[in-house]
Amino acid sequence: MKITTWNLNGIRSALKKGFQQVIKDTDPDILLLQEIRALPEQIPAPWDNLPNHHTHWNPAAKKGYAGTAIISKHPIKIITTDLPNLPCDQGRLVLAKIKNFTVASVYLPSGSSGPEKQTHKEAWMKHFLPFAKDLATKKSPVILAGDFNIAHTEKDIFYPKANSKKSGFLPHERQWVTDLLAAGYHDHIREEAGDIDGPYSWWSNRGQAKALDRGWRIDYILGNKAAQKRFIKTNTDRQSGITISDHAPLTIQLED
Repeated sequence: MKITTWNLNGIRSALKKGFQQVIKDTDPDILLLQEIRALPEQIPAPWDNLPNHHTHWNPAAKKGYAGTAIISKHPIKIITTDLPNLPCDQGRLVLAKIKNFTVASVYLPSGSSGPEKQTHKEAWMKHFLPFAKDLATKKSPVILAGDFNIAHTEKDIFYPKANSKKSGFLPHERQWVTDLLAAGYHDHIREEAGDIDGPYSWWSNRGQAKALDRGWRIDYILGNKAAQKRFIKTNTDRQSGITISDHAPLTIQLED
């Protein structure tokens, strides 16, 4: 089973930049998308409903904003698009059963634009943690993947000291990721990469951050113990992140 997750920073823009070819080359069984920023009727054919695929779009109520999706070669059974006690009107979650896998396309809010946004982000974090802990206990494979908008350690951000007081790298946000992993998840990208800087998955459009690979690792593929037993390998496609989105697509391969 090959699963790819990607924050597109707008699917309509990504399609104009070569998104279709990247997905054709990667050929995932399950594609998890974030920040689609479009309603289903705004998505050009055939991506609105790919032949021989199953799709579920979860757009935000606000047009041109956020949104998540799942595109699969196998039938999708939707479990939820909301967190308990926190309706996700911004389209930030799709949790589904696909074959014997439970998968989620996750897009946590960013708090970088001000205190109100940070408060919303932390409310999301508060409700997501027990939700994720419950999923971790499943005996079948669970994959939570997407843009979490938090860099976990100093290895996950090029300028850790300069960003230590900024949303996305605040001490309590980093602890939240630690708590999430302690609930029974494996950070598959980090565990395979080892103790290195990166691999980064998001780059600012300012300066030469992309060209110099001075980024943040804020996109994750997290798997429970059952998923870890099926692990084969991962990949972070930085080149596509540079040319198509400000995020790189991440891919994991698991035994069926």
